[in-house]
Amino acid sequence: MGTEPDGNRADGGFGPPETVQARLVAAGGIRRRTVIFDLDGVLVDSFGVMRQAFTIAYAEVVGPGEPPFEEYERHLGRYFPDIMRIMNLPLEMEEPFVRESYRLAREVVLFDGVADMLRTLRERGYGLAVATGKAGPRARHLLGELGVLGLFDHVLGSDEIPRPKPAPDIVLRALDLLGAEPGEAMMIGDAVADLDSARGAGVMAVAALWGETDGVELIAAEPDAILHRPADLLALLGESPAGFGPGSADGSTRPAPDVPAARSDGSPVPPTAVATAAVPPAGLAPPVAAGAPVAGGVLSGD
Repeated sequence: MGTEPDGNRADGGFGPPETVQARLVAAGGIRRRTVIFDLDGVLVDSFGVMRQAFTIAYAEVVGPGEPPFEEYERHLGRYFPDIMRIMNLPLEMEEPFVRESYRLAREVVLFDGVADMLRTLRERGYGLAVATGKAGPRARHLLGELGVLGLFDHVLGSDEIPRPKPAPDIVLRALDLLGAEPGEAMMIGDAVADLDSARGAGVMAVAALWGETDGVELIAAEPDAILHRPADLLALLGESPAGFGPGSADGSTRPAPDVPAARSDGSPVPPTAVATAAVPPAGLAPPVAAGAPVAGGVLSGD
């Protein structure tokens, strides 16, 4: 399981997680109209399928023994052949890995809240793209099976650009296809490679912590913003979920926090201009507003 910081606040302070509400800049939001998503661990929960496919591929090509999946996991976000080179494993593992990934594709599901979040952004005119370490045809097949392919303007795979993540090529290509400038866009990822690719392209680098990612490592990479659930992205952009008015991610309203959050330039936001997202479960830190400091602290995980 991934690990997340315990109680770090948008204002840089600390407090018991059960008393800390999410602080997001929802008054006006972050001015971005283009959102580029990583796929695995951000839109889809494919972790179990990846483990099964990797285990089978390792057994077929390498032979008996414990497959080094934990090491493979540390390189997620990169193109599969590049990971094999980094791990000094045979490139021949790609064929059975892809074969098993297709065979097991029906076990992959969208994370809770992703479909509603995507539909809301689509309905409100955002440019949407996927930039994944997967091969493009496999990514499009998976999103088609899940019924959300049509919500994206473009879906790009690492086999369709010169240099995969962490190079910026795939994000730059997405911007070009969308007709967007870097200052208008953000990249949502669950791996350091995603954040590096975003920064290299000059777009806002946003960390998603609702999957199996190592939250400690991801936060140490200093993303521009941190999200703990898909609906937090809507709050970051100043959008209410479809069917709800201003307030929390579940449509309810909560009092504004006493401690102001921060604007995208780091300046304080008056308490009356701060909307809260859903209160995170005990043990989880709230999302961090873009521009607010990301402090270290007590880290916990299961």
